[in-house]
Amino acid sequence: MTSPVYSIVIPVYNEEHRIAGTLDKVLCCIRSRGWAAEVLIVNDGSRDRTAEIVARFAERNPEIRLLQNQENRGKGYSVRHGVLSATGDVVMFTDADLSAPLDEAARLFAALREGADMAIGSRWLEPQRQIQQQPLYRRFFGRCFNAITRLVMGLPFADTQCGFKAFSRPVAQTIFQLQRIERWGFDPELLFIALKRGYSVREVPVTWGHDERSQISYLKDGLKMLEEIAHIRWNAFLGVYDRKVPELTPPWPVAKG
Repeated sequence: MTSPVYSIVIPVYNEEHRIAGTLDKVLCCIRSRGWAAEVLIVNDGSRDRTAEIVARFAERNPEIRLLQNQENRGKGYSVRHGVLSATGDVVMFTDADLSAPLDEAARLFAALREGADMAIGSRWLEPQRQIQQQPLYRRFFGRCFNAITRLVMGLPFADTQCGFKAFSRPVAQTIFQLQRIERWGFDPELLFIALKRGYSVREVPVTWGHDERSQISYLKDGLKMLEEIAHIRWNAFLGVYDRKVPELTPPWPVAKG
């Protein structure tokens, strides 16, 4: 396979029932669009057959790489593991449920070509693009969390939590070496670091459909995310995000923290 232009990172945990379908869709998309892409599946200590299924796909499809966390560490850690192992000029991550179809990544890539350092998918800039909405209680908790995040962290984005983000390679190197949050609250940390470092962030409306099998608990995980927001502010106070980071060459080591 030629050197990839795009690296697509997908964190997975106990996804044996849908990972094959996800990989079929991803491969179909990148091949139909002619993208020179690698697909990095990061297995976060799954206890089912997820890794076995991905390994079989990787044997037959050179675009796919399987990365293994030694234990369950969380979505933020898994995305960081994938990004810091990527070799493409553009690095993005998406969720295993493909709530935003991978075709929509073209919109993020276009924003990067137009000069953005980071492009983030948004469910709320054009709500009419949602093909299947979340239940009302999920929408309520999601919007409340987003409002609190924007207020506390000074983030001007309509949607901080959409798991559909892309970066130019140098920006990815910097942001993910500085990232410290390892679970659900890592998305606002990425945005906070990007703005603090002076990067341009473009919010892009994307088509999106809710998946009922979503593993997030808005009560338990929402409280944890609020705690993580406090950690982000504390890290900022300590100057963690102001540190100089080295320019890395692939394969990049996974940052500690």
